Amino acid sequence: MGLLYGAVACTRFNAAVPPEGPDFDAAPFREIEPGSEVRERIGFVPFEPDAPYEVGVRRWAFRIRIDKRTPDATAVRERVAGMVRAEIDLTGRPYVGGKRRKELRALAEHELLIGQRPRTRIIECVLDNSLLFVGSATKTALGTVLALLRQAGVATEFKAPWLDNAPEADESSDIVIPKEPGQSVLGCRFLRALLEDPEVLIEPETGSVRLATREAKITLAGGVLNELHRLVADGAEMLAAKILVGVVPLRFDALSYRLASVKLEAVKAEHWTEELGLRLDQIAALWDTLDTKYAAVASLLGPVATGSVAESAESIEPAHRAGA
Repeated sequence: MGLLYGAVACTRFNAAVPPEGPDFDAAPFREIEPGSEVRERIGFVPFEPDAPYEVGVRRWAFRIRIDKRTPDATAVRERVAGMVRAEIDLTGRPYVGGKRRKELRALAEHELLIGQRPRTRIIECVLDNSLLFVGSATKTALGTVLALLRQAGVATEFKAPWLDNAPEADESSDIVIPKEPGQSVLGCRFLRALLEDPEVLIEPETGSVRLATREAKITLAGGVLNELHRLVADGAEMLAAKILVGVVPLRFDALSYRLASVKLEAVKAEHWTEELGLRLDQIAALWDTLDTKYAAVASLLGPVATGSVAESAESIEPAHRAGA
């Protein structure tokens, strides 16, 4: 998943970009040389080969390339076993000590890495004025992107409605405790509120929903609606779900306010920069829709009240009338 082609994953950040733009030369990507013992290289590359980083007025498109070599665990075990047997035959001792085994393992990994081609991973990103769009929703990838951007002189912070504005509702919860920057239980309650939004539909047949109760975390799959409504009425917090926003299917990570598996209409243009601009417009419009819906129900995102589904609906419905 990325930003330009196929299903989209996306996380937004507020960004402070220097007047002269990011210094991508501060951390350029360099390939791992043949025969090198280097296991990993990370750096900036243009969005397309030999393309400029700046693709519009205060808009920069770039990719983070990660090349990594990891020796196959099974091959390492087999090689170490052979080395241990050879060591025993050579020394005549009945066993090989732990320290020596570690040395043999390091030697085996080195032998297997020499000549191994690295596996390449690409993370697509766009800096659009003061907004950063990252084509990933995984913690490790986001950490890599933000660390490189700091080297390029760009300061970032997570973007979510509860971070952009003072919370209008109670953020406390005895069920969900946010553990990462930018997370809030308000996102879980926003996803619960979307159950009553006529423009949003929980995937009815091949659904996937993650919830948290006081006792456990629960994953529902398939036709989830009946069980989902029962759990929500009993006080469960919704962590993530496959939803349709209008006609756009996606997976919404509520706690972190991130999108994944977004299936957008295909775009076609004469140049990749035009296609990227059109795709970015689609992604931004989807975010705007969610932000608007959040603003409409923000004051009602209090703790989950147990009761019937009808009672839950009655507590949410006024927000839709007010936002209509």
